[in-house]
Amino acid sequence: MTRAFPTQTDKKANRLAAKLWEYCNVLRDSGLSTAEFVEQLTYLIFLKMADEIAIDRFIETKERPDIAPAGYDWKSLTEKTGPDLGDHYRMVLAELAMEDPATTVGTLFAGSQNRISNDDLLRKLIVNLIDTVDWTGRDIGLKGDAFEVLLARSAEDTKTGAGQFFTPRPLVNAIVDVMQPRPTDTIADPACGTGGFLIASHRYILEHHFQELSPKEFRALRSGRIWGQELVQNTVRLAVMNMLLHGLGSIAGKSLVVAEDALLNQPSRHASLVLAHPPFGKTAAITTVDRNGMTEKEDVRYPRNDFRITTTNKQINFLQHIMSLMDMNGRAAVIVPDNVLFESGACLTLRRRLLDDFDLHTILRLPTGIFYASGVKANVLFFNKKPSIGGKPNTSKLWVYDFRTGMQFSLKQKPLQQADLTEFVEAYLPGRPRTDRVETEHFRCFSYDELIARDHANLDIVWENDSALDDIHSATPPGLIAREIIENLETALEQFVSVAEELDSEPPPRTDMQQ
Repeated sequence: MTRAFPTQTDKKANRLAAKLWEYCNVLRDSGLSTAEFVEQLTYLIFLKMADEIAIDRFIETKERPDIAPAGYDWKSLTEKTGPDLGDHYRMVLAELAMEDPATTVGTLFAGSQNRISNDDLLRKLIVNLIDTVDWTGRDIGLKGDAFEVLLARSAEDTKTGAGQFFTPRPLVNAIVDVMQPRPTDTIADPACGTGGFLIASHRYILEHHFQELSPKEFRALRSGRIWGQELVQNTVRLAVMNMLLHGLGSIAGKSLVVAEDALLNQPSRHASLVLAHPPFGKTAAITTVDRNGMTEKEDVRYPRNDFRITTTNKQINFLQHIMSLMDMNGRAAVIVPDNVLFESGACLTLRRRLLDDFDLHTILRLPTGIFYASGVKANVLFFNKKPSIGGKPNTSKLWVYDFRTGMQFSLKQKPLQQADLTEFVEAYLPGRPRTDRVETEHFRCFSYDELIARDHANLDIVWENDSALDDIHSATPPGLIAREIIENLETALEQFVSVAEELDSEPPPRTDMQQ
């Protein structure tokens, strides 16, 4: 079932988001980016939430939990004005940054800094905005939805690159709708960004299974059965706050999102459901600066025993990691760029493994214009992990849904809406046998033998007729083509520079006179 039209709660969330956005505009005039504003909101909202929880607990038990140390809490901030407030805010952030990094507090405040230089504006943000909202009240999801509106606007800030951590929520919701998370699932996202998949899964379970959840299962759902990993610390804190505002996680417990490179180690635990949108970009590299100020790029390889393929390709490595992360009989939905479906070498080896060792049953071809990374052509791979049976391939049939041909979206003029994915969700038949599926103009089925017979097992499958492909509405805009050419030239130039630097660093060949 796909999401319906906006509700009264949606309207309230939008009103709160509009109020937050007004303050954002004021602070942006003083030099803050949208991403920096949301970061500061995260610190302050957490302190206000901790204060609300402490007060409620004191009323119930006559004991006040020490979530934030005395003197470094919300009350201490509200009592300060002028330069004293700015100085004290910096002290609060420094104190909380020293908390255990495995806890929600330590994760959220790691590396925190005060970026609001105007103390009067900081005072208004604290007293006139955040202090007036009950952040832990019954309609906590409303605050979470308002926070997500800010995250979406922050993703539009191209200078900070925040968009790469934000997956369009209509796409997230559609994927969750067809995967149908269950209360018994353990759900993971190894590249969770701002937590969209984890939050949507939690919400789906509450909407469809709340009545059957025991108190113990409800607590487990909030504090351990759903978890994520994210490489970038600033994004981790946004994910933690986003999840808290949606009722997921504990403000005084362990963090459900860990700041780490998920690819470094084999999974320490497994998940029955993996939902992920790994970062786009083919090669993982570390940039270093030597004594002479010259920059060097070193490709990152992950020498893991569970990886069948050794490569610097991030998409391949994330898919290999997800294969290891999945429980036997587990399910996965992963967003990948087109090159994974047609390139030879490591990509071909991976495709064969998906077809032979896993049940790759569905591919959703996505349109361009829905991601903040311009010009990206991507797909969603839906596959299950199964034990091998007598050497036979685990994939018998692959269904491909073409949501790209004839479709055109843009982030501002024509953003992706939930209704745009209704036809796909209905065709997928979530919860029903795939044998009940019916082929349509956009949904086709291919046998294993047909797939293997294709050149290099190419899974970038298109069947629309020429008139549809030539349709002016499905043609790639000239500006987008130009940007793609520029990106390719820049990538090639970087590679030439790297080669030139390596050649410069090599000693000259020895001559006969030197031997």
